Amino acid sequence: MPRDTPAVSVVVPVHNESQNVLPLLAQIEAALAGRMPFEAVFVDDLSTDDTLRILTDHAVTHPWLTVVAHRNNCGQSAAVRTGVREASAPLVATLDGDGQNDPADVPAMLARWHEVHRASPGKPVLIAGWRSKRQDTWVKRMSSRIANGVRSRLLGDATPDTGCGLKLFAREDFLALPWFDHMHRFLPALIQRAGGVVESVPVAHRPRLQGQSHYGIHNRLWVGLVDILGVIWLQQRARVPQADRLTNKDPR
Repeated sequence: MPRDTPAVSVVVPVHNESQNVLPLLAQIEAALAGRMPFEAVFVDDLSTDDTLRILTDHAVTHPWLTVVAHRNNCGQSAAVRTGVREASAPLVATLDGDGQNDPADVPAMLARWHEVHRASPGKPVLIAGWRSKRQDTWVKRMSSRIANGVRSRLLGDATPDTGCGLKLFAREDFLALPWFDHMHRFLPALIQRAGGVVESVPVAHRPRLQGQSHYGIHNRLWVGLVDILGVIWLQQRARVPQADRLTNKDPR
C-alpha cells in the first residue's frame, strides 16, 4: 500500500449536525492520528443549518478531511453509500454524525476485522458495533428494541443491534451489495447473504448532547417492515458460487 493511501476511511453521514461535527472531527483525529494513515469523509445530506460551512472551513486546514454535499436530501443510506464511493481506503468505518458513537472504538474494530478476515479468507467480513449500554431516551430504546427483535426474528441475522452506526467493512464488499434506501440497517443480513461473516462487538454509546434525532418508532419499525420483506426476497434468491480457476489467465 502506498504511504499516502489511508488504511481506513471514516465515513460520516450528516444532516443538520452543526453543533456536533467539530467535536466529532476532533475525536476522530485523536483516535487515529499517529496510529495509522486515515481519512474522514463527511457527507452532508442537504443540511439547512451551518453544518456544511463548518465542515468546508475545517477541511481547509485538515487535509485528511473530505467533504461531499448532496444537492438533494436522500437519507442516511444514500449518504453512507456516497461516502463509501468517495473513500480511498480499502477499509471503511462508519459513524453516525450525532456524536453518540465513539471514534475511539475504531482501532479495536479494525484489528478485529483483520483477525476475522485471516480466519475466513475470501469472505466478506463485517464488524458491527453493539450498543450494549444505550444512552438514549426510553422511547428510542424501546423502538429500537422492538425493531431489532422483529428484524432478527424474520431475517435470522443473529445481530443484536443493526441500528448502531458504528460498523467496519471492506469498501469493495460494501459496494458489491444490492443497494436500496435504508439498506444500512440490513448490512448484517446482506453480508451473510453474500456468504460473509458478521461479528458484533460491544462499543461505547453516548447521549446526544446537541441537535435532534431523526428517528422514531415510525421510521424504525413500520417503514422498516417493507424493507424486511425485500431483504427476505433477496435472501431466498441468494447464490454464492464456489469456483476454482483451472487455467491461467491469458497474459495478454
